[in-house]
Amino acid sequence: MKQLLVIILLAAGLSTQAQSIYTGFPSLVWPKLYAITFQKDPNGEFDKPIFTKEVKALAGKEVVLPGYIIPFQGVTKESHFMLSSLPINACFFCGVGGPEGVVEVFLTKPIPYTDKPVEIKGKLGLNDSNPDQMIYVLVGAEFLGEIDF
Repeated sequence: MKQLLVIILLAAGLSTQAQSIYTGFPSLVWPKLYAITFQKDPNGEFDKPIFTKEVKALAGKEVVLPGYIIPFQGVTKESHFMLSSLPINACFFCGVGGPEGVVEVFLTKPIPYTDKPVEIKGKLGLNDSNPDQMIYVLVGAEFLGEIDF
């Protein structure tokens, strides 16, 4: 019976990307975002990301991502920040992660900073030309809440 419940919950999480996919299982979107390569820029300015077909299929679509808030400035009410798939001590800027493990987020309403994992829903944008922006961007995003384990 317990195995049947797990299968039902997993199927429900797979059925749509627009609804929250966190059901106690890892994100199904992050692994797709990790699968990226870079084309070396001959000028050494901005290595161009090469997006897979799976990632291109998500462009412009609403996705839900769990992660950790990494503020650009201070820890106050945030509406523009990075969302990392890894905790701050292992994120892109601090340790083992790469640029494919963070998403730049533009929320429609600011939220107080938290160091707990959260879920964010928004429209996924892909950036392969602007070196002043992350390679993944969530626009029109909304805060779905903190994730309790």
